[in-house]
Amino acid sequence: MQRKHYAKKILLPDGSRLRIGIVVSDFNADITAPMLAGALATLGACKVKKGNIRVVHVPGSFEIPFGCLTLIKSGKYDALIALGCIIKGETTHDVYIATAASNGIMSISLEHGIPIAFGVITTNNLAQAKIRSSGKTNKGDEAAITAITMAKLR
Repeated sequence: MQRKHYAKKILLPDGSRLRIGIVVSDFNADITAPMLAGALATLGACKVKKGNIRVVHVPGSFEIPFGCLTLIKSGKYDALIALGCIIKGETTHDVYIATAASNGIMSISLEHGIPIAFGVITTNNLAQAKIRSSGKTNKGDEAAITAITMAKLR
């Protein structure tokens, strides 16, 4: 199976032997739910067995690093996918949340040697978030491909 990715065709990676954990934020669920659906569909297309996928829900993007750490400490996963949505508001709160989430995810990934695909979108408004969570621009889909690709590097 082939799919368009960054304006070129690539083969979907084979994830049939991988165990993948997904940590998804419930804040902005109208955005993160389609991202999760996209990630799960792509994992299925890449032959990751349903029994080898675990989804953990956390309240918001700030809590994603702790969710990732919990899955990593179980020792059961080859890679993780972090999914969240941070939309700019009237203050700079979004910047602090995005910085904390991204730094936490990267730190945990490097410290434990487990790839974590970064599917936390940061947008200026809801319209941008909807675009990045659906169709061909679904960042959940892209994060799933990234997770499989990085897990195979190990």
